[in-house]
Amino acid sequence: MCGIVGYIGQRRVVPILLEGLKRLEYRGYDSAGLVYLQDGRLHKYRCEGKLANLEAVMDKVLTDSTIGLGHTRWATHGPPSEANAHPHCDCSGELVVVHNGIIENFQTLREKLMAQGHVFTSQTDTEVLAHLIEEHLRGDLVKAVREALKEVEGSFALGVMWLKQPELLVAARYQSPLVLGVHEGGSFMASDIPALLPFTRDVIFLDDGEMAVLQGHSLQISRLDDGTPVEKVMQHIDWNAGMAEKSGYRHFMLKEIFEQPQSILNTFRGRIDPETGEVKLPEIALSSEELCAIRRISLVACGTSWHAALVAKYWLEKRVGLPVEVDIASEFRYRRLLLGPDVMVIPISQSGETADTLAGLRLAKKLGAKVIAICNVVGSTITRESDGTIYTHAGPEIGVASTKAFTSQLTALFLLTLFLGQVRGTILPEKARELGKQLIELPGIIENELPRLQEQLNVIAEEFSRSRDFLYLGRGANFPIALEGALKLKEISYIHAEGYAAGELKHGPIALIDRDMPVLALAPKDSVYGKLISNVEEVKARHGRMILVGSASDDHLARLSDYVIGLPDVHEDLTPLLYVIPLQLLSYQIAVLRGCDVDQPRNLAKSVTVE
Repeated sequence: MCGIVGYIGQRRVVPILLEGLKRLEYRGYDSAGLVYLQDGRLHKYRCEGKLANLEAVMDKVLTDSTIGLGHTRWATHGPPSEANAHPHCDCSGELVVVHNGIIENFQTLREKLMAQGHVFTSQTDTEVLAHLIEEHLRGDLVKAVREALKEVEGSFALGVMWLKQPELLVAARYQSPLVLGVHEGGSFMASDIPALLPFTRDVIFLDDGEMAVLQGHSLQISRLDDGTPVEKVMQHIDWNAGMAEKSGYRHFMLKEIFEQPQSILNTFRGRIDPETGEVKLPEIALSSEELCAIRRISLVACGTSWHAALVAKYWLEKRVGLPVEVDIASEFRYRRLLLGPDVMVIPISQSGETADTLAGLRLAKKLGAKVIAICNVVGSTITRESDGTIYTHAGPEIGVASTKAFTSQLTALFLLTLFLGQVRGTILPEKARELGKQLIELPGIIENELPRLQEQLNVIAEEFSRSRDFLYLGRGANFPIALEGALKLKEISYIHAEGYAAGELKHGPIALIDRDMPVLALAPKDSVYGKLISNVEEVKARHGRMILVGSASDDHLARLSDYVIGLPDVHEDLTPLLYVIPLQLLSYQIAVLRGCDVDQPRNLAKSVTVE
């Protein structure tokens, strides 16, 4: 989950590295460091804590160097400290490495290298790479990296620089993302696209088992195992640098909450006929015959994406009539999987690099299943290894707590539901037209509601920001929204929160209800409304502090709670997309009132690229 950035060219490298790291800090912020080459030696700076600490140090440094590497760390091996921060050196101090991933056999390698006389100065697995490359170094850095990595087990994206070959940087990847760019006599490497946006939008994605040699005017890419040259296609990214800036908002998370009308619109734009509701998804790349032969669907995801998958289960079973399984990706491949050509597996990942989801995808393909990904990042590993991809077009999401990526995933999954229902004949044209119309109207509804909701939730947050615990209740397709609301509150405010199917309240959680326990219930006027209200009455009878999210036209809710968040009436199927918005805003405002770091909550990183 660490962030890497590197540059070689004609421009001053330190500003490029710091700007790139700033845009990658969502990947980890336990420590940061950089290295550049000048006057025949390497200059290395490392700081524990956030990037601002490194920036303060570099403000006092003057250099015209044009080659260097930078890193922002999410700790795996060894606690956050200056000694454990990257870059890491070999014994000579002439070779440096930055790394994202996990070296699984690092302890074995470390003991072997120590027996050969190498001296280690950190607790990290990464330092092993520096010494291992040193052991193979005989005047050719590229060859040494290739030979060293043959001994490595695990995942890596790395950048390497050597004092004695100052005209190049070496990059390599296996199961961790790395993207390259070229612009005006300079070559770039980074863990993710936002780091490159201020400098270039023409990028190349390295695949697993590939390495690259970066020089000021060119990139050479080859197979890591045997050095065979690889031809790659440059891709143009439509995002611009401004899309990754706060644009006047206090936090990225708030900006991204307010961007949801546009990101939802971008996800369905051009894919649904506004007159007929017909959905076209040519990117699925499966024939009608293949789609009609599907007998089961399996959704695989982690965290917030898993909650999107849980919502989609309700939609797909209701509208397509197929049995649907939803698996947490980290558990998916550790059971006996009954997959084959008649199963569609749908991995869901914002980044397209989530390690557990990617591992599940690969196993599903090995077992012969059809794989259709839901993803935001063009060219990411999951998209390249799937049979087809429905891109969400949400743009870069910088806040660690996912908001617009979630609603964009829901939109893509709803489109897929309509598409499969139309292809398989389980959704009639009239119903397709009705659902399509409702989806098209949804961004405007959310855009109109956001300012009012923000103001109302500021007041409610004041009342509940000092709470120690929270319960979220929902039924049907809004049960996963209760899970998502609880996750958001946990992630950014550090309040213990749990989401429950409301009918489960009496099977244990009701024991927690007292005058100090806030309970938020999702109560749209849907097919399970009556059952949900009965559960609310159970909480009220035990003096629980209720927050109700429901229809603005539902007068009954005001008799049950002093805290009612009224929303416009939308089709029952689309309530998850609307009802998650106030939950995001409530979590955000509570976190702000508690003085928490909203965009970079402790112990978390944006892209979980290690298992």
